[in-house]
Amino acid sequence: MELTILRDIVIIFALSTFVNLLFTRLKIPTVVGYLLTGIIAGPYLLGLVHEEHNIEILAEIGVILLLFTIGLEFSLKHLFRIRRIVFFGGLLQVSLTAAVFYLLSSVLHIDWKGSLFIGFLFALSSSALVLKLLQERSELTSNYGRTVLGILIFQDLMLVPLLLFTNLLGNPDADISNELFLLLVKTAAII
Repeated sequence: MELTILRDIVIIFALSTFVNLLFTRLKIPTVVGYLLTGIIAGPYLLGLVHEEHNIEILAEIGVILLLFTIGLEFSLKHLFRIRRIVFFGGLLQVSLTAAVFYLLSSVLHIDWKGSLFIGFLFALSSSALVLKLLQERSELTSNYGRTVLGILIFQDLMLVPLLLFTNLLGNPDADISNELFLLLVKTAAII
């Protein structure tokens, strides 16, 4: 069993090295190469990986370490300096994306709860991917990079209330006003 995971890790490293060498020559970001490696080695294409659960755990640890190293480079002082852009821009981006999907649901006659949920999903970016791209381009310390990083942090913080709000959307018998009040209290307590 332990040898199977080691074999899977060696396969993933070898395949990702080959794909990223090719992508570097083609001037395509390495993050895309890592995603393609996962698709190729995963169970739905070639099925090279047999210990899927253990590989998923290792991938999550990798994302945590990536976010940790980027967190070491980001200062709270700069976040406070750009707080208006971060909070206003982040709230505006999440709200507008959810509103667009809500409006689409009324035009297409789709359930508003499902469309609002999909709107919230589209509003959240993958912090790990965007941060890796900024790091590769050496834009993480620029004003643009720090602003993007701040908005990504806002989106990550919004994930908590959105997850709590998802339970409200999935419960057809819920009292909306009472549940929204409880949601606000839970969100404030968590944050």
